[in-house]
Amino acid sequence: MIIILLDGSLKVDVGFERTESNFDDNIRITFIEDCPDDERVFRAVETNIFLTPSQACELARHLSTAAQCSIQD
Repeated sequence: MIIILLDGSLKVDVGFERTESNFDDNIRITFIEDCPDDERVFRAVETNIFLTPSQACELARHLSTAAQCSIQD
């Protein structure tokens, strides 16, 4: 699943890394930045972060809570 942000210059890809299934942190979040170096949030064009299922659920809960607060304001 790819989410496109910042007018397309930042793509966030979220998925389950099957090749890493023997590790606890096998939920992958990839940030892909298609912009000049001085505009990047991260240093590399592509940055991977791996989360455990419980960390991914916690992140999802926090995002959902923030989104709900935003809708109510």
